[in-house]
Amino acid sequence: MQFWKRHKIQFLLVFFSILFYWSFAYDLLRTDYIKLIGLYAVLFFLFYKIIQLNKNNLKLLTWFAFVFRAVFILAIPNLSQDFYRFIWDGRMILEGFNPYLYTPNLFISLNDFPVYQAKELHDGMGILSASHFTNYPPINQLCFAIANLFPGKSILSSVIGLRLIIIAADFGTLYFGKKLLESLKLPAENIFWYILNPFIIIELTGNLHFEGVMIFFLVWSLYLLHSRKWQLAAVVFACSVSIKLIPLLFLPLFWQWFITKRYYNEMLKQVQHDEKKYLLAKKEISVFEGITKLIFFYIIVGLTNIILFLPFYSSEFINNYAETVGLWFQNFEFNASFYYLAREVGYLFRGYNEIAIIGKYTAILVFLFVVAITFIRKNKSMIQLITAMLLVLSFYYFTATTVHPWYITTLLFLSIFTNYKFPLIWSFIIVLSYLAYTNSDNTENLWIIAFEYLVVFTVFLQDLLKNKAVEN
Repeated sequence: MQFWKRHKIQFLLVFFSILFYWSFAYDLLRTDYIKLIGLYAVLFFLFYKIIQLNKNNLKLLTWFAFVFRAVFILAIPNLSQDFYRFIWDGRMILEGFNPYLYTPNLFISLNDFPVYQAKELHDGMGILSASHFTNYPPINQLCFAIANLFPGKSILSSVIGLRLIIIAADFGTLYFGKKLLESLKLPAENIFWYILNPFIIIELTGNLHFEGVMIFFLVWSLYLLHSRKWQLAAVVFACSVSIKLIPLLFLPLFWQWFITKRYYNEMLKQVQHDEKKYLLAKKEISVFEGITKLIFFYIIVGLTNIILFLPFYSSEFINNYAETVGLWFQNFEFNASFYYLAREVGYLFRGYNEIAIIGKYTAILVFLFVVAITFIRKNKSMIQLITAMLLVLSFYYFTATTVHPWYITTLLFLSIFTNYKFPLIWSFIIVLSYLAYTNSDNTENLWIIAFEYLVVFTVFLQDLLKNKAVEN
């Protein structure tokens, strides 16, 4: 009885969270925007209170994270249809096809059904996905294939397979994220602002997006790098790239980490009580040594990815993959910010949208920003390096033509190692972007998008000012 009195608020919060997650998973249509936003807002409030009341009980928070994810185990995703393509690609591999060489439309137009439930999968993934070549890298494709090995031949059995992989990756992120936070003398409970966030649970476990698997490899790589195991860190980083290409943006940022004396001073501090290790580490202190290691780090990342792509290699594959990736910069538009402003300027001067031209200019801007952050900003410590990653990725999304909700999962994860709060706010308010699905032609309400980014940019600027004041 005493136990119930002490913990009744926490268990009531968890009980209601389970109910709302169940409703979200099994009784929600994405066109029902009032219910969608209502459930999401309540879940976010419950999430905040759960962490606030249990921040010193990490084991209990870990159990909550598991239970909330388990609620979704039998649910078919209701906010995204990408999983149909994941299942299609996985089944193509198991049938001996190279998924990079064929579009689903090609088979269906020939009345050919290369995989089980081909028609259902084709119809489910939608016209956009079915008409393009796959753009998912090799380890992602391996996950799709493994998921289809889950007992049963139904779409649901494959969904469960995909979900189990993503949940496993989330708990890998919890493990390495907590260890990295502790190594950096940061509060270990910070990891739960990511792991318990309704946005993460719904977009990854619920909607089956593989950003969570990419983040697992990324945090594992950063932990290895911090532990001076840079060769293995490079291999694991390459695995992150082989889930999603986004980490490629971070490669230049490792420059200062490898070449600055501060890095080597940190190495020496870690082994100063062990004479043999100290003398060995001291031999490595030179800029030349740092540049050499950096080059080999890049070589390992590059070679690992080449090896991973080799089973799918053909001249057609290169053309198809490059074409599909390029489409994201020149054809698709969703939930953008500065791009929409540039688009309006294009309408005023030319009378039509110039996405191809704007896309090229924004790519140049992103490149210049990455170079500036690499060589001008201090990125010598692990916290500074992660903050640089956060800033680079933020700039990329602020200028991108397409920002689907699940894209910002990486921003949210990186933010737990920094003083930046805007990704947490964005993870709440980005649910407004789903309002585009409330009408038959999925047209966005630009006033709602403007409100979303007004909030995000306001908090972002506040974060910048606060962090500048701390640094000074």
